[in-house]
Amino acid sequence: MTRLQLYRLLRQHIVLSEKRSVAFEQNKVAKFIMYLMSSFVIIYMMFISVGLALIANTSDSYTQCEFFFGLLPFFLVADFFFRFLGQQTPAQLIKPYLLLPIGKYACVECFIISSILTPNNLIWLTMTILYVIMTTLFSEGLLVSLGVVLVFQLLVIINSQWYMLVRTLINHSILYWLLPAAVYAVGFMPWIVDKFDTFFDIYSYSGSACAHFNPIALLIVFAVLGAFFLVNRRVQYIFTYNESVGAEKENIKTVSSFSFLERFGEQGEYLKLEVKSIFRNKNMRKSFIFGTCFVLILSLLISFTDLYQDEFSKKFWIVYNFVLYGAMLLVKIMSAEGNYIDGLMVHKENIVSLLKAKYFFYSALLLFPFLLMLPTVFMGKYTILSLLSMMIFTAGPVYFLLMQMAIYNRQTIPLNSKFVSKGNIETNYFQIVVELVVMFVPVILISVLMAIFDETIAYICLMVIGLGFILTYKIWIRNIYDRFMQRRYKNMESFRATR
Repeated sequence: MTRLQLYRLLRQHIVLSEKRSVAFEQNKVAKFIMYLMSSFVIIYMMFISVGLALIANTSDSYTQCEFFFGLLPFFLVADFFFRFLGQQTPAQLIKPYLLLPIGKYACVECFIISSILTPNNLIWLTMTILYVIMTTLFSEGLLVSLGVVLVFQLLVIINSQWYMLVRTLINHSILYWLLPAAVYAVGFMPWIVDKFDTFFDIYSYSGSACAHFNPIALLIVFAVLGAFFLVNRRVQYIFTYNESVGAEKENIKTVSSFSFLERFGEQGEYLKLEVKSIFRNKNMRKSFIFGTCFVLILSLLISFTDLYQDEFSKKFWIVYNFVLYGAMLLVKIMSAEGNYIDGLMVHKENIVSLLKAKYFFYSALLLFPFLLMLPTVFMGKYTILSLLSMMIFTAGPVYFLLMQMAIYNRQTIPLNSKFVSKGNIETNYFQIVVELVVMFVPVILISVLMAIFDETIAYICLMVIGLGFILTYKIWIRNIYDRFMQRRYKNMESFRATR
């Protein structure tokens, strides 16, 4: 079997795995919504392209090609961070092939090549093609226009490999966040040390040299791409192989018994289960740490800088800061429990007690963003009423919506394995859609209420709505439990199949 035939066969296996996923039916509907939202993103990028083209055509200091590549660092940084929203965590189907007579790097190389050829890397073409048609095509000719599009596309592919490397390392240890921080600090150093013109000149002339097919510049680009491929090939293999054969050494951790929760009886036991799950299990612990760090950083940025001060940003970030814990953790409700769902189903009322414990735990976590956002009150950016209303609204209808996922989540997520686990191969698009709903619908609701009433009345309305859901939590949690029990055999079978 040739190398190409092997890659095609492995790719077919990945596609079949996705089709056999228990979330496939949900994903078909969710993917349509994702495609619809992606079309709005493309339209937005086209508007940006038109705006940049109009500015470039009036510039006397730079050619249109140079102007575009002068903005290159901003495009690549935006592309890198947006991949965290839309590109799945690196995970590979490597275990079934370990004992087969194929090259040890075959699965890893197939995964890397698939990440290069993914259609997601083509979304930037909607901006670059429109830009060169409006600018470079008529001023510098067809050849340079093709150079701009092709070189930028190569840089996007390199950026995808950079993202894969960083995401893999971050999954291993959160300290690897220092790597992109250091790289971007070096990349923007000319602006920090000297001035923006120097920074702009370096990237504009370098990019223009590539677009004009300078052999040395193009050789550097292809060398960087090849280097990333080889580094990713090695790093991915090391992590996936070590995890698949259990080579990683597990340190025994001592976890507190949390005896103070025993006063709450059975409810306290499930609260202890939730807390211990976060402390003991690698994936849950990292998600919790990421969420906490994001809340902390965002709160500090809002409190002590002048960023995000326009009306939309003020509404969005107050919602995002409170919803973040739920959007990262609660949206996956019951997926971790899929690892031991059979034990939970021994007693009839176990699940309803578990759901209540989760609701209490994540509601209590809302105190953290509330306290961190208090400096914004003293600085006049928000009011106590707005923070309190958003906290109550999140504990009300937002958590009500997120906890509905207990019925529809049927895919077990691994507690510790990250790179080769079956549950990490497919992205659950249904969860992504729910996350987007809980982040943007409250912003729309706040905007509508403020258009009708003043700000105080709008936030009072949010508080009243939130209190209504909080006071009736026993009713809707019981409803979730009843609907879950109606689907229990189907869900249990799916949880077992995806372990």
